[in-house]
Amino acid sequence: MPEPPRRKAPVPVKIIVAGGFGVGKTTTVGAISEISPLTTEAEMTMESVGVDDPGQASAKTTTTIAMDFGCVTIDQTLKLYLFGTPGQSRFSFMWDDLVRGALGALVVVDTSRIDDCYPAVDYFERAGLPFVVGVNTFNGQLGYNLDEVRWALTVRDEVPVVQFDARFRGSVRDALLVVLDQALNKALRMRQ
Repeated sequence: MPEPPRRKAPVPVKIIVAGGFGVGKTTTVGAISEISPLTTEAEMTMESVGVDDPGQASAKTTTTIAMDFGCVTIDQTLKLYLFGTPGQSRFSFMWDDLVRGALGALVVVDTSRIDDCYPAVDYFERAGLPFVVGVNTFNGQLGYNLDEVRWALTVRDEVPVVQFDARFRGSVRDALLVVLDQALNKALRMRQ
């Protein structure tokens, strides 16, 4: 009896989750990953006071010092590998290595500290990597409407600005699907 045909392995797609310090990148990766996410969290110490500012409303006591990693299978043909960047500027030297081979990025934004995401937006614009601005609705709150966020970040009209909640799998999934759509659109434009 002939062996049944083997299924092809899903196509791996590398996606970056980036943004400022304390915006929800680790939470984003953890909410959707089908494996226990690899995190490089370290306790914040007194040495970080005045350097790492998690914001007034934050109870944050740890920080990512290298990266987060998780994965999620979209369907039988596609698997996303998620790499979360550290948010502090002192770790920006790692970004080129983390981004190498990525097809797109989700830039996570906290509207109470919108300035913190400028470096990520600038990085992906310079790199020509498709990205989506994802406004994290902490506690269900959206500090500014999405048009105001677009204006404040001065992102091009073709860059989607979406709201999502980093704590909820379905919400993260929807934001990542917009990133995939952007990456596919770029691939199709390059093919023509």
